[in-house]
Amino acid sequence: MSRYINGRTVLGLRMIIPGFVLLLTVCQSLSAGHTDNLAEIGRRIFFQESFDGNGRTCGTCHRAERNFSIDPVFIATLPDDDPLFVAEFNPELEKDFENPRLMREFGLILENQDGFDDLENNFNMRGVPHLLGMQVSIDSVAGPRTGWSGDGAPDTCPATVQASAPDRCDDFDGTLRAFTLGAVIQHFPKTLGRILGMDFRLPTDFELDALEAFQLSLGRQEDLKLPLPLRGTVARHGQEVFLDDTVGKCNLCHKNAGANAEFSPGAGLGNFNFNTGVENLIEKPADLTGELVPPDDGFGTPGGGAFNTPPLVEAADTGAFFHNNAIETIEGAVAFYNGDEFNQSPAGALSGGIKLSPTQVVAVAAFLRVINAIENIDSSIHLLEENVPKDIRLSIYEMEDAVRVLEGGGLHPKAILNLKNAVRLAKTALVRRPVPRRHRFVQRSIRQLEAARSDLVKSPD
Repeated sequence: MSRYINGRTVLGLRMIIPGFVLLLTVCQSLSAGHTDNLAEIGRRIFFQESFDGNGRTCGTCHRAERNFSIDPVFIATLPDDDPLFVAEFNPELEKDFENPRLMREFGLILENQDGFDDLENNFNMRGVPHLLGMQVSIDSVAGPRTGWSGDGAPDTCPATVQASAPDRCDDFDGTLRAFTLGAVIQHFPKTLGRILGMDFRLPTDFELDALEAFQLSLGRQEDLKLPLPLRGTVARHGQEVFLDDTVGKCNLCHKNAGANAEFSPGAGLGNFNFNTGVENLIEKPADLTGELVPPDDGFGTPGGGAFNTPPLVEAADTGAFFHNNAIETIEGAVAFYNGDEFNQSPAGALSGGIKLSPTQVVAVAAFLRVINAIENIDSSIHLLEENVPKDIRLSIYEMEDAVRVLEGGGLHPKAILNLKNAVRLAKTALVRRPVPRRHRFVQRSIRQLEAARSDLVKSPD
């Protein structure tokens, strides 16, 4: 998981049906330039507003406690009446809206990426991308890249909107604001008619602004500057392989372990789409079920098999990997680039091919695990410093993610012990109601986190 940045509490905020109304105090605060309040309003919309639809909110699939994503392990903990499972209890959505089996077993969501003309056959099954670090990961020389294929934000006005609200068509412009519009039409309707005003309402301009501010506030606000002075031998070697443009070649597309491509100094492409051959993997998990899973054509309509570049700092704790959740572990995701599917793809040809030894694969994965854990720790410290229960809870999720990430690679046992101590102290802080007593446990937890961090990376001089 990565940093979850909250705005200050917004006073005088109320929800009414329909819509979202702000009282004068909020308007005055916003006019004073408090953009953190706009992000806070966006947070409330994200988790509370269903847009007069089927009961889902943005937070139904993008769970704060699950890295603003979702996976089968978490899905299994949800009650059967959770809005995620609306296709299982709303007869109007029983067919061609979701595939409950693939959702529960593999965390896959049905997407009509190429339009709603043939719901029975024209769809894709995709995982839920996390929303962390969007501030530094979605811009490109060709415009914003959102969703798995880079066109998650529609740039064409849907027919249902053209027919009933043509004045809103200018909002479908391929930007992050349009990402929300596409999500509402795709995932929130009461029926497959997707009739505006009956099956859902579109977010207002203000709601789109607030949701954009909230999403851009999530996670890292700047890229790393590699190399880092890592302490672990294997992770340090993995970083060397990652940065070597003749060996790992990872940094060409994932500059500084982010989502931006740069094939020559100063010639940055930003977040770019590549056909890596991932759709050509044989025996993809969802295909083994016998369920209909059409080939995913990626970017464009019709697509050319290209998918956009995800950031890697957050990768180790946001699996499964690739658009179709085809690979479960970060080691498997790195090893994919050794395979024929990648090396015979257009992206493989562009890179000149990649061939890593098994130990190099493990080393690169160890590097990605460690930088993920460092981000978890930094996020946890930031959240604990707020010293309020909701942020302490989020910090615990961060710490527990870091433990799982390091344990999964057999890395840094001393840091793991410090992290577990930090979790225990943070949980104790939650039950200490007087603020001074809570503060003491928070500070002790932070000291354990700092000790864990120092075991992973040297402090700057």
